[in-house]
Amino acid sequence: MTTDHPNHAQTCARVRANPKFQRLARQRALLAWTLSGAVLAIYYSFIMVVAFAPAWLHLPLYDGSHLSLGMPIGVTIILLSWLLTAWYVHSANTRFDVLSSQILQESRA
Repeated sequence: MTTDHPNHAQTCARVRANPKFQRLARQRALLAWTLSGAVLAIYYSFIMVVAFAPAWLHLPLYDGSHLSLGMPIGVTIILLSWLLTAWYVHSANTRFDVLSSQILQESRA
């Protein structure tokens, strides 16, 4: 059962033709790819250190420390991932949602 109504198709065509929609799509894609690249670079850099210089991660934080350098680096990677996710959510909830609602209002008119 399909719900292909001419009105729906016209609305979709108006949304796609709207310059704000095209800007929204570009901005979302740019932010998503940038943040994905940053996360991948961070994780792959860590994996490269684990693969090629694992002794570096075993170094103590300071003389006499029982905590190795790898622990704060791992925590930092996790925190960076959370912060980058929060950045995307904030952008989606502020800029992208506002632009989406404007596009929907203009397409209904």
